[in-house]
Amino acid sequence: MPRRISRKGDAGVAIGSIVETVGQVIPAAVGSDINCGMRLHVADLSVDQFLSQRQSFVDLMKGDYFFGTRDVTMTAKATRALFQHGVLGWLAAMIDKPTGSVVNSDLTQLANEVDHIYLAGSMAGDCRWAPPELVPIEGLVRDGGLATIGQGNHFVEVQWVDRIENRALAHAWGIKEGQLAFMIHSGSRNVGKYIGGMWRDRTQAAWQPDSKYPDSRLFPLSVAANPELVADYLQAEATAANYGFVNRLLLAELLRLRLRQVYGDLEAPLIYDLPHNITLPEGKGWVTRKGACPAHEGQPAIIPGSMGAPSYLVVGRGNPDFCCSASHGAGRLRSRFDLSRAGAREDEESLGLTGVDCITLREERRIEEAPAAYKPIAPVIEAQVNAKMIDVVARLQPILTFKA
Repeated sequence: MPRRISRKGDAGVAIGSIVETVGQVIPAAVGSDINCGMRLHVADLSVDQFLSQRQSFVDLMKGDYFFGTRDVTMTAKATRALFQHGVLGWLAAMIDKPTGSVVNSDLTQLANEVDHIYLAGSMAGDCRWAPPELVPIEGLVRDGGLATIGQGNHFVEVQWVDRIENRALAHAWGIKEGQLAFMIHSGSRNVGKYIGGMWRDRTQAAWQPDSKYPDSRLFPLSVAANPELVADYLQAEATAANYGFVNRLLLAELLRLRLRQVYGDLEAPLIYDLPHNITLPEGKGWVTRKGACPAHEGQPAIIPGSMGAPSYLVVGRGNPDFCCSASHGAGRLRSRFDLSRAGAREDEESLGLTGVDCITLREERRIEEAPAAYKPIAPVIEAQVNAKMIDVVARLQPILTFKA
C-alpha cells in the first residue's frame, strides 16, 4: 500500500506527492505527463553579451519553438530506438545516420553528456506502446510533437547564475557566477497522454467487477493478482519516459545550436537532466514521484521558480524520510481558471509581471503563469534545506522565458 502521500487531492494524486508502494504500482499516481522533468545547461556568455543580440536569438527560437521551423526528422530506425532505449538508442541511430537539425550538432558532446542525465536517459521501453504512426517499420518520421515545450507551467528559460552557495560542488559541476544558463521544463507531450490515458482505462478495467471502486479513483495494479499488467505498465511508462528524455534533449539542442549561430562557438555543457513525474524501482518496491524529483545523496537536482523568481540548482542528501526526494517547485497559489477569469483585470505589478520578459504567442499564458500565481520559492527551498533533503549549490535568475 502507499506509505507516503505528501498531500491529498480531490482526484488523482496532487502535484508534489511522493508515493512508495510494495507489491503494487498506481498508474494514476503518475498520470499522463510522464517524465516531465528539468534540464539545465550553462554557457560562458555574460548577460550583457546575451542581451546585445537578444532579438536575433529570440526571432530564431520563436521559429523553432512556435512556428515549426525546427527540423527533427528521424528515420524509422531512430524513432523506434528512441522509444525502446531512450537517449542511448536515439544517439546510436543518429551517429549512424544523422538527420534534421542534428546534422549540425556535436554528436560526440551529446554522447559525453549522457552521464549527466538521470538513468542515462534510457529506460526499458517497447515500441508496441508508442502511437502507431510514430513507429513505422521504414521511411522517415516527422513528429510534430517532438521538441515542443507544452502548455501549462512548462517552459524554456534563459537565466544567469547570480549566486554560488557551494563553491566546491559548483566548481566540480562547471558552474560559475555570471554565467548564462538555460533551463528546460517539459516532458513526453502527446506520447505521455496517449500512454497515460491507455493505462488509466486498462487499470480501471482490471479492477474486480464485484469490488467497490476506491474513493480516490486511484486504481492500483497488484503484482500478486496481475503480474503481467504490472510489467506491461512499467514498460509502457518507460516508453513514454524515453520520449520525454529525448524531447528535453532536443529542446535544449535547438537552443544550443541557435546560441552558436548568434554568439559564436560555445560549449554550453549540460549540467543535469532529471524527471519529476515517474515510477522507479527503489527499496523493496517502487517510488512514484508526481511533481517531485529524485534527490539521492550527492545527486544534482533542479528546482525552478516562476518566471519572475529565481531557480535553484541543488544537491540531494538522500533523506529516507522523504524517499530521497525533493520538490519540483513551490506550487501554485492561484489556479489558472482564477487568473484567466480575473487576471486580465489586474495590473502588471499586482501579477508580478513588471520586468518579466515572457516570449509567447498567447497573452493569456503570461497571465495564467504570472509570478503571482505561485508561492514564493525561497521559503520552499529553505524548508527543504532545514529538513536535510537538499543543499543549495547555486541560484539562477531569469532573463527571458519561452511559454507555448
